[in-house]
Amino acid sequence: MFRRFQTSVAATLAIVMTLFTAAGANAANRPTTMAPHAMVTTPHYLASQAAIQVLEEGGNAIDAAVAAASTLGVVYPHMNGIGGDNFWLIYNAKTGELKAINASGRSGEKATIDFYKEQGFEKIPSRGYVAANTVPGAISGWQEAYDYGKKSMGNSLPWHKLLEPAIDYAENGYPTTFSQEHWTRVNIDETDKEFRDLQRFSEFADVFLKENGQPYAEGELFKQPDLAETLKVVAKKGADGFYKGEIAQKIVDDLQANGGLLTLKDFAEHKANWVDPISVEYRGYTAYNFPPNTQGFASLSILNILNHFDVKELGEGTADYYHLIVEATKQAFADRDKWLTDPEFVDIPLDELLSKEHGKALADRIDMDRAAADVEPLDPKGDTVWFGVVDKDGNAVSVIQSIYHEFGSGIVAKDTGVLLQNRGSFFSLDPEHVNHLEPGKRTFHTLNPAMLFQNGKPYLVYGTMGGEGQPQTQAAIVTRIVDFGFSVQDAIEAPRWLHGRTWGAASNDLKMEGRIPDEVIQEMKDRGHPVKVVEDYTDTMGHAGAILIDPDTNIKYGGADPRGDGAAVGY
Repeated sequence: MFRRFQTSVAATLAIVMTLFTAAGANAANRPTTMAPHAMVTTPHYLASQAAIQVLEEGGNAIDAAVAAASTLGVVYPHMNGIGGDNFWLIYNAKTGELKAINASGRSGEKATIDFYKEQGFEKIPSRGYVAANTVPGAISGWQEAYDYGKKSMGNSLPWHKLLEPAIDYAENGYPTTFSQEHWTRVNIDETDKEFRDLQRFSEFADVFLKENGQPYAEGELFKQPDLAETLKVVAKKGADGFYKGEIAQKIVDDLQANGGLLTLKDFAEHKANWVDPISVEYRGYTAYNFPPNTQGFASLSILNILNHFDVKELGEGTADYYHLIVEATKQAFADRDKWLTDPEFVDIPLDELLSKEHGKALADRIDMDRAAADVEPLDPKGDTVWFGVVDKDGNAVSVIQSIYHEFGSGIVAKDTGVLLQNRGSFFSLDPEHVNHLEPGKRTFHTLNPAMLFQNGKPYLVYGTMGGEGQPQTQAAIVTRIVDFGFSVQDAIEAPRWLHGRTWGAASNDLKMEGRIPDEVIQEMKDRGHPVKVVEDYTDTMGHAGAILIDPDTNIKYGGADPRGDGAAVGY
C-alpha cells in the first residue's frame, strides 16, 4: 500500500515550507528547493510527495511523472483529470534523445459541423454533453510514456504501484484546497448559464457538492469513490481497461443517453502518438517545445523575436521589458491564430514560422513606443496543470495535463467519476476556419511543455498552466533566468502579466499584478496598453514551475508557484 506519510526528511520539510508560505500574507518569498539527486515540482504538494516517493524507491522520471499525473487527476480535479488530455517532453539520459508524446484526443466519428448546426448552434457549447466531443487522451499518455521508460530507461516500478496514491486519495479522501473550494463556488454561479451553473448536471453535483448544495470547504475531506474504482481498473488492466472495456462502455452509454457524440469505436481506436519536438536557439541555449496541434510554436516564436533585442539592456521589470514581451506575444499569436490546428489536416509551415528570418521580420514590426492596436481579439482559454521531474540518472520529463475550462465540460460520466473535458468546444463551426470541426481531428491546444538545453542536455525543465498565459509566462521564466540571472524560485514569483481576455470579456486587456510599480503601470498605459491592475499573486497568471540542473555540479534547483498549491521537492 502507498506509504502516505513516510516521505524523506527533505520531502517533508519542503512540503511544510510550502504550506507555511502559502498561508502567509503574500504566499511568496519561498526559498528555491535544492537537492543533489532528483527533483519534482507539481502544482499540488500531495502529487509532489507521491512522485518523489517513487524516485526514492528507485523508479525513473517517467514513473514519477505517472504517479504525479494520476494523483493530480484526483486532488486537483478542477484543473485536470483522467477525462482530459496530456502532452509529454521526455529526455532519455541513456540515449541523449528528447522525445515527445501527443496524448490529446480526437473528435468523435459523429462530430460534424452539421450535427451542431442542425441543433441550432452557431458555436459548440462550452459545457454539457455535446461539449464533450473528443476522446480523453490522458491515460493513453501515461501508458505510452510508462512503456517507453520501462523499456529504455530501466529502474521502472510496477504500473499498479504508481497509481496507488491516486486511488488512496480518491477512495479515502484528501483535504480540499482553497483553490478547489474557490473554483467550485465560481462554477456554480446560477447567473452565468453558459460557462457556470454546473450544479445543473446531476453527476457533477453528486461528486463535487455536499448534500446542502454547497462546495466542500477548505480542509474538509473530499472523496471520489467512483473515480477510485475506475482507477483500480486502470491499475489492473492498464490503458486498455479505460479505452476498451467497461469504463468506455459506461462513458459512452451516459453520453449517448443525453445526446452526446462519442462512440465505443472512438475510444477503442484512440492512441497517443510520438512526435518530434520543435526548437529555436536563444542566447546560446536551445529552447524545445511541442509541435502543433499545440501552441508550442507561439512560445518559441516569442523567444525567436526576443533574440533580436538586447533584453538585458532594457532592464527587468521596466516598462520596456513588459512592453517588448507583450508586443512579441501579439506577433506570435497572430501566426498562431492563422495556422494552428491538427497538422494531419493542414500543412503548417513550421520551418518558416520559426526561422531566424521570420523572427527578425516580426521583431521589426514592434514599435517600442506604442502598443499595436490592430490585433484580432483572442479567444478565452482554460485551466491546466504542468509538472516536471528530473531523476538521479538525468532523465527529465516535462508534462502538461488539462480538461480545458475549470471542471471541463461539467459532465461526470455516470458511475465512473470521470470528469470529461470540453477541449473540443474550441473547434470552429465555420468550414473556412483553419481549426474547423471534422471527425477524427485534434483541436487547437494551448498546452505546451517546455525544456531549455545547454550543450545538448536539459538545463531548465519548465512550464505553466494558464492558456493564453503559457507562452508569456514561459518567456518571463526564460528571460529572468537566462538574461537576468534570477534563481528559479525568484523567476517564478516575480510579478507577471497576461495579455489576452478571460471568459465572457468583449475585448483584450493587459492584466498586470499590483506589485508592479505605479510608474511602470502608467508608462504602459501611456504607450496604449489597456492595463487592468489585478491582485498580487493572482492565479489568473497560472501556476508555473521549473527545475534547473546545474551543468557543473549536477545539483537540481526546483521552484513552485505561490499562486497555486504546489511544491518543489527533492532528495
